[in-house]
Amino acid sequence: MGGCVDVYHYDPATGRLDSLQRIAAHPDTAKGPATFAFRSADIHLTPDGRFLYTSNRAERTIAIFAVDREKGTLRVVGYQPVLGKEPRNFMVDPTGNWLLAANQDSGEIVVFRLDRRTGLLKPLPTRIKVPAPTCLRMTP
Repeated sequence: MGGCVDVYHYDPATGRLDSLQRIAAHPDTAKGPATFAFRSADIHLTPDGRFLYTSNRAERTIAIFAVDREKGTLRVVGYQPVLGKEPRNFMVDPTGNWLLAANQDSGEIVVFRLDRRTGLLKPLPTRIKVPAPTCLRMTP
């Protein structure tokens, strides 16, 4: 809810978590309300583990991060507007080719093509109208 992603190293032998990084899920220019500043909502990795995405409800964006597989840290790639209001939930499909954003307050799901090389998102023109979507799941 505070607009940051915390990255930890996990030691499976001891169960210990060590902090590696705290990175903002929004640009430096963003301004959120005082309570629950940026209202982040959801977080997902691509199936290949190369990119991490978080939703920002107040800003109406998906933050895009590249994952450094050796260090385990994140690097900001960009911020994609969700083209709707209140992106409460989103999902990356099992192939890693699509990201679907559930925009609760605008009553639609927006589908994005995921560039597997850069992690960037390109919206498709079609919108799926659904009253107040809050959760997306895909089953095989």
